[in-house]
Amino acid sequence: MDPTQMPPEWFTLPSFALHVTIHIAPSNVEKFFAAMKPAFEACANEPECLYFEIFQDPVDPGKISWVENWSKGLEWFAKHQMTKEYYKPYLEATEPMFIKPREFKVLKRVEGFVSSKKGNFQGALAGEYKN
Repeated sequence: MDPTQMPPEWFTLPSFALHVTIHIAPSNVEKFFAAMKPAFEACANEPECLYFEIFQDPVDPGKISWVENWSKGLEWFAKHQMTKEYYKPYLEATEPMFIKPREFKVLKRVEGFVSSKKGNFQGALAGEYKN
């Protein structure tokens, strides 16, 4: 994520959600997840990462999206989070797999419209997910 390509309004957010979608050949899905796993685990364990979940399109298995919620703003994220060493091997392994440009959305949370049911993540937490 290149900060020079981001709208300036994004930098005023005190916290944010990042939605990312990538497109890879279905034959690369297993390789992608193998390369993503160490970065996912390291990122999800960052104290500022409030939520991180990955999704796969059931019709197009090469379309993979994820949502990250961060307790700090985008300026902090660009300067401190995206510079972490654990992204390098992930990016080196996965970027050549992309068959379309990566899509990013930065969103702000709407107060009063957050909900999660007890058990929402049961069986899907890191280390428990079985594909």
